[in-house]
Amino acid sequence: KGRAVFVRVLPKGFEFEGEVYRSLSAIAAKVTGSHWNGFRFFGLNELGTTEGNV
Repeated sequence: KGRAVFVRVLPKGFEFEGEVYRSLSAIAAKVTGSHWNGFRFFGLNELGTTEGNV
């Protein structure tokens, strides 16, 4: 809560804190300790655009 999470988009995954993950959901789980839909966690809709402030 209240923490900024920065992710780099790569051709075959996502980089977070120096590690490469296959999905945004995996990063969301790493950050929160529980399962999350990656799109919802990062405030994205299914087309990849934001739903608000991200």
